[in-house]
Amino acid sequence: MKKKYLISACLAGEACRYDGKDNLKPELKALLENEDAILVCPEVMGGLPTPRTPAEIIQTEDGLKVVTKTGEDVTDAFQKGAEKSLAIAKKYNITHAILKAKSPSCGSGKIYDGTFTGKLIDGNGITTSILEQHGIEVYSELNYPNKED
Repeated sequence: MKKKYLISACLAGEACRYDGKDNLKPELKALLENEDAILVCPEVMGGLPTPRTPAEIIQTEDGLKVVTKTGEDVTDAFQKGAEKSLAIAKKYNITHAILKAKSPSCGSGKIYDGTFTGKLIDGNGITTSILEQHGIEVYSELNYPNKED
């Protein structure tokens, strides 16, 4: 049985990034065209507009929060989008995801540090964390395995 992937919509050419652009990776769009993938944009699914103010994860006394460059707390929207992404993965029995590197929703392994200076730290985005907690293997567009593996 071939794998079905959850893929960040921006990687398949959807203009849903915070800046209204996409991160098209033709080989990932091909998975969608072959019906091997379902697209998600957790930030949009959580109710955030496109374009939107850049956001990063910060550590607070109350735990992790997602805040925009202007200081708005958007944690709830990120959480809601992550939960909707998980629901889609469960509905379609998806066990693998290819999500946007470094994103506060989708990043895996490295995310921006919350200072909006481009500095990366070890960590995962909100959606990646929730998917991994439910046994879904998460990759980025930089490290995903061949789909035949």
